[in-house]
Amino acid sequence: MRTIDFSPIFRSTVGFDRMTNLVDTAMRTTSNTAAQTYPPYNIEKLDEDNYRITMAVAGFGEDDVDITVTDNTLVVTGKVSKDEGMPAPRYLHHGIAERAFERRFDLADFIKVQGAELVNGLLHVELAREVPEEKKPRKIIIAGGTPKLESKAA
Repeated sequence: MRTIDFSPIFRSTVGFDRMTNLVDTAMRTTSNTAAQTYPPYNIEKLDEDNYRITMAVAGFGEDDVDITVTDNTLVVTGKVSKDEGMPAPRYLHHGIAERAFERRFDLADFIKVQGAELVNGLLHVELAREVPEEKKPRKIIIAGGTPKLESKAA
């Protein structure tokens, strides 16, 4: 396996800890490929500032899925709660995976979760970019006239 040493880049930067963590996470591979592909999901860009993550969570109810946001990371976890006292089903074919999962999505700065809904086995998480006014680009007006230089007596 190849490893890439990013330490020369990170030695001369300040405040890019999040980027360091993103690169480390992206470079890390796990042996469990099933965990990386379940549940399947789509990420859509609806317009300039709105996004949607859609996850296929067949067999999960609203009480079985938990969505949390911490430090620019969206975490979606799911665990099917089994009914007590109900006999376990006898499957002839078991193709719907109801196993527990955890999906993490790294969110860019200023991305906020607007809401989520579970419809027909699809979980839709609505996201929006909300850039504060002080961070938006602004036009600087150049004042006319000649610059005045002060001369100092020697």
